[in-house]
Amino acid sequence: MSVLAQETRGRTSPLAWLLVLGIVLAALNLRTAVTSVGPLLDQLAGALGMSSVGTGVLTTLPVLAFASVGAITPAMARRVGEHRLLLLALVTLGVGMLIRSMAGSAEIFLLSSAVALSGGAVGNVLIPTLIKRHFPARTGIMTTVYTTALAAGTMLAAAATVPIERASGDWHIALGVWAALAAVAAVPWFALLRSEPARDTGVRDTGLRVLVRSRLAWMVAIYFGTQSMIAYIMFGWLPTILTDSGYTTSQAGVILGVFTALNIPVSIATPMVASRFRDQRPVVVGLVVFYAAGFVGLWFGPASMALVWIVLVAVGMGSFPLALMMLALRTRTPEATGALSAFGQSAGYLISGAGPLLVGVLREATGGWALPYTMIFLVLVAQLCTGLYAGRDRYLEDERPLATAGKIGA
Repeated sequence: MSVLAQETRGRTSPLAWLLVLGIVLAALNLRTAVTSVGPLLDQLAGALGMSSVGTGVLTTLPVLAFASVGAITPAMARRVGEHRLLLLALVTLGVGMLIRSMAGSAEIFLLSSAVALSGGAVGNVLIPTLIKRHFPARTGIMTTVYTTALAAGTMLAAAATVPIERASGDWHIALGVWAALAAVAAVPWFALLRSEPARDTGVRDTGLRVLVRSRLAWMVAIYFGTQSMIAYIMFGWLPTILTDSGYTTSQAGVILGVFTALNIPVSIATPMVASRFRDQRPVVVGLVVFYAAGFVGLWFGPASMALVWIVLVAVGMGSFPLALMMLALRTRTPEATGALSAFGQSAGYLISGAGPLLVGVLREATGGWALPYTMIFLVLVAQLCTGLYAGRDRYLEDERPLATAGKIGA
């Protein structure tokens, strides 16, 4: 039962507030295992004797974990329960980060990172499902809360890890701090075990196989994948783009920080705007226009205006919270949301993982940015086309292949 059904007139129940707190704290943790490592990567590689292959594996692990573990999350939730599974995911995330903060070898560091990222992958899929289940009439507001907390946690881990390392003089402490944050996030979900939603035993375990036949599911997945690809390209290559344009390393770092920080207001604004419409296609078009304007500026515009172009691209990054909204808006039931969340994010992350690598290959082959930018615009075309399909007011359960292949939700 939705917690909104338990509300009294004009007053939200304590259970609803506890769920909001639990979602916020969980979201703050879902990217800390990823973004806390990047600033210390060179130092970690030296201290652990990690080869270039090892660092390559480490930077690829998030995509692999989000795709593989995310795909089986709905089946685990049906067996364990959504609240119990999210609690278990946060404990797994914290234990993985704690072990890797004490690691003395590259092998243990990589293995414990995989454990931590698996916990984050489960949370990626579960939280949209929980929002659909407990806040069906407030999907836009709760997606705003979720994506804002996610962006804040991402920025916090990226920005604070190095200062913590410098203050403590020990990278072990700098990474271990984030395990403590995961422990805090587990507390409200421990309290929420008593309110575990009833499991729908009528839902088949073949949800992903059914969704492979769904055009809407593929459109959502490709839209999710293209927006993630652009994000990975920007976070991975923006400093190089800027230094190639004449900026110093420190100036490029500041602009990257501004770009990262802008994700918070964009994550607040986009769901609030998109939730006002039953049809999200105008928002899809608007975000692609911002993207295109920003990338045209970076490609052809004066380098001195790089910050302006970066702001435009950052607004376009609102496609991430919009993609998360679509998981709930395009489904009627929490079970269908969970299945679409698993399929969309798993396939999407697999698609996105190739982006930074392709940019590197194209830049290395040509010695310039013309081909990488051309690739980015092709990705934007794919994002526009899939977004126009996925943004239309329709529901996954209404598609004929799903009716003939098996049900996803009750």
